[in-house]
Amino acid sequence: MTRPSLLNRLTFRQLQVFQAVHRQQSYSRAAEQLGLTQPAVSAQIRQLEQALEQPLFNYAGKTLHVLPAADALAASVQSIFGQVSSLQMALSEMAGSIRGELNLAAVSTAQYVVPYILARFRALYPEVQIRLRVCNRSQALERLAERRDDLVIMGMVPDDPNLTFMPILDNEMIPVVWPEHPLMHSPSPTLDDFSHHYVLMREPGSGTRTAFEEFASRERVTLAHTIEMGTNEAIKQGVMAHLGVAVLPRLAVQLELAGGLLASPPLPGFPLRRSWCTVYPKDRSPSPITELFLRFVQELLPELNDHFSAPLTPRPGHSVVCLPVSKAQGS
Repeated sequence: MTRPSLLNRLTFRQLQVFQAVHRQQSYSRAAEQLGLTQPAVSAQIRQLEQALEQPLFNYAGKTLHVLPAADALAASVQSIFGQVSSLQMALSEMAGSIRGELNLAAVSTAQYVVPYILARFRALYPEVQIRLRVCNRSQALERLAERRDDLVIMGMVPDDPNLTFMPILDNEMIPVVWPEHPLMHSPSPTLDDFSHHYVLMREPGSGTRTAFEEFASRERVTLAHTIEMGTNEAIKQGVMAHLGVAVLPRLAVQLELAGGLLASPPLPGFPLRRSWCTVYPKDRSPSPITELFLRFVQELLPELNDHFSAPLTPRPGHSVVCLPVSKAQGS
């Protein structure tokens, strides 16, 4: 009897589960990503292996080994899902609206920039489902390695030829103290003076901390007194409470600077400058929605730079309607 063709033996769900396992290199992490139990993931992979008549993965102890058939399948699955995404985009355009999903991860310092971009993107494409995960730099690097998002927005992109990135905005990092701090009354404060105080810092691996530590090392200044704090907000509160001084992104403290709650002493060498960038692996073709978002951001760059370099003021109207599209509107 003739065996049914491979086309009749595969399901999109099997391929979706396979792609998650292949990217995560783990059944348990794939299950978490997909909202399934680990036995359900294992069952889907077993059915897929039976359909292909090839083993895809092999566990040796706690390590998952990817077999040659899995790598071959992964390339085909990426192409298949890319074609499905293109079809969805084409059908959406025929219907007069763009639909799809955009999954983003952004480091915590970029949270001051990304909502501005998303507001304008959503105004043009209200039926695109947007998911944004805010995380620290080490988590962003982990998500990038595991390909858990369409794009990662971060500063200090790793020196890796396998990554594609696009700078979107300068990230200026400045020293901050409380308004009556002695450094504000010094005629020519230095980084060495700054380092004599307790310096409030993020966790190791933080982009802001790394940039500051590299600068201090170049200046041969030792940061002997530090207090580690988990978020920029905690650091801001710590500085305002006279716990210590800090180096933070200007955008993170612009409200407090404007309100007189924080001050920035004129230290030589500041501001430190890095760029926030959109990043994704070169070997992962962006989906049509991701490509649309990247083109949109590129066109928005002049407005981004003008907005974030100007004094902080309330935003004027810009055609963004913060209401869901009703069925009547969408029909």
